Amino acid sequence: MMRPLYERIRGLREDNDLTQTDIAVYLGTSQTMYARYERGANEVPIRHLVSLCHLYNVSADYFLDTAPDSRRRQKIASRLKNA
Repeated sequence: MMRPLYERIRGLREDNDLTQTDIAVYLGTSQTMYARYERGANEVPIRHLVSLCHLYNVSADYFLDTAPDSRRRQKIASRLKNA
């Protein structure tokens, strides 16, 4: 099962021994707002997602769980053919 985005951003921060304040300063936001991202109370803006990708050297696919999956593409293709 896919881990939610907020768990992924918290996990990467903790794995890198960074504080919420460290990340908030990097993103140019407040620690309070960043904490809301980690709790899932607020959505992470795209500009912050891109910055986190650069900081942690991961693709957006990691955060969004959108890695290419040929089975998924096949299912979509068959649904379109049957429509």
